[in-house]
Amino acid sequence: MDLGIEGKWALVCAASKGLGKGCAKALVQEGVNLVITARGNDALQATAAELRLLAPGVQVVAVAGDITTAAGREGALAAFPAGAQVDILVNNAGGPPPGDFRHWDRETWIKALDANMLTPIELIKATVDGMAARGFGRVVNITSAAVKAPIDILGLSNGARSGLTGFVAGLARQPQLAGRNVTLNNLLPGPFDTDRLRGTMAGAAAKTGKPMDVLLDERRALNPTRRFGSADEFGAYCAFLCSVHAGYVTGQNLLMDGGAYPGSF
Repeated sequence: MDLGIEGKWALVCAASKGLGKGCAKALVQEGVNLVITARGNDALQATAAELRLLAPGVQVVAVAGDITTAAGREGALAAFPAGAQVDILVNNAGGPPPGDFRHWDRETWIKALDANMLTPIELIKATVDGMAARGFGRVVNITSAAVKAPIDILGLSNGARSGLTGFVAGLARQPQLAGRNVTLNNLLPGPFDTDRLRGTMAGAAAKTGKPMDVLLDERRALNPTRRFGSADEFGAYCAFLCSVHAGYVTGQNLLMDGGAYPGSF
C-alpha cells in the first residue's frame, strides 16, 4: 500500500532507539524526510546513519537535545531546512519512574507533566495551525497502555499521560483542524521489546534475585500473544496513522498491547 506521504517532512521525538526509532524507520521507508531528536548524540547519529542507508534519497536531520525543554523544542523545530514544514509530528518522551505517590513532591510531578503532557502540547501548538493552512497534518502521540488500564506504581505516568489524552480528545475535534485534514491520535503501547522494558526487568531482577531471562519469560507468558511487540510493528502502525488513508481517524486512543487489556471497549 502506498501511504501517500512521500516527500512530507516529519519531526520524530526520542527517535534514537525503541519505539521512536521504529516510527522513524517506517516513515523514512515511505519516503518521508525526517528531523529526529534525542538526548544522546552518539546513539542519535548512529540511528540517522542507519535511516539514510534505508532510504538514500530521503533527507534525515539529527538534532541532539532534550525535547522536554524549551531550548530542545526550539532546536528541533529550527532544524527544518528552509521551505520545509512539519507535516507529521510524532511526540515521544521517556516515561517517569515508578514509585509510591507518597514520596513524590511537587517538583517530581512538574517534571512528569513537563515531559509527558506539556511538551507534546507545546509541539502541537507550534505546528498544527501550519498543517491546517496547508490542508494536511498528522500528530501521533506515543503514550502508554496505562492510560487505558492504569498501573498502580506508575502514578506519574498515569496522571501526566491522561492529562494529554483529555487535551487531545478536545483539540482533535475542532473543525478548524479536523475539517482541514489534520488528525491527532494517541498510540498506547503495551509491553514492547525495548531498552526501557529490559531496564525495568533488570531492576526487578536485582530486587527479587530472579534471573532476568526468567522474569522476561514470565512477562511474555502473561500476554495473550506469548511475546513482546517489536518496534518495527509499532512503527508500521504509526506510519499508517500518518498516511493519507487515515484522514478519517482522529481523537482516538489506539491500544497496541497484544490483547493484554481484558475489556471489550
